[in-house]
Amino acid sequence: MGITDTGSRFASPPCLAGEIAPDYFDPMAVDPEQARDVARWRASERTRLRAERQALSVRGRAAVGRALAEHLRELLFTRFDRAQGRVVSAYWPIKGEPDLRPLMADLHAAGVTLALPLVEHRAAPLVFRRWTPDTIMVLGSWNIPVPPPEADALTPDITLAPLVGWDSQGCRLGYGGGYFDRTLAALTPRPFTIGIGFHSAYLTTIFPQPHDIPLDVILTQEGVQVSRQTP
Repeated sequence: MGITDTGSRFASPPCLAGEIAPDYFDPMAVDPEQARDVARWRASERTRLRAERQALSVRGRAAVGRALAEHLRELLFTRFDRAQGRVVSAYWPIKGEPDLRPLMADLHAAGVTLALPLVEHRAAPLVFRRWTPDTIMVLGSWNIPVPPPEADALTPDITLAPLVGWDSQGCRLGYGGGYFDRTLAALTPRPFTIGIGFHSAYLTTIFPQPHDIPLDVILTQEGVQVSRQTP
């Protein structure tokens, strides 16, 4: 499945959301009962998708990571001139997420500037700090390894976002904290966003709410699944 949409980067279309309310879906979230239904559904889907991801064998998860790394390498090569002169924000894998650390090391060796996101203040936008293979990591929020406070703060040109789930509109189901959407809303100019996830995590819709910002590209081990913008 490959889907191209050249619409607004900030649009949050209702996506086939009639599965929750067949006769009416409220994309502006002014109906509190429906908003609660969406929140409960998302929580249930997060639990299901994370359990499926964790059930993969170590070998299977590694194969997904390698395939994703090759697709991402090709995307950066063909659309961003190898990401030369760009700041790429990656992520440190947790909870069975695809492991792109070998590619991160390769990109660093090729001269790409890399950063990792971290929560420095609760309910605030993420901060991005420079990462290299030699960076001595410290434990950040939720015991996630992050660069130390003295690492340079950077503004990413390209941001990788791990996905719990995804849909054909480029909408992302994350962990529910809202940090990624909050960060995208605060960054000017907004970075090019690439969602990284398992092909099996596809959802007909995530029932997007007003705060949900669609990503520019969704990438799985099967390649590009959604492409909404050109850089």
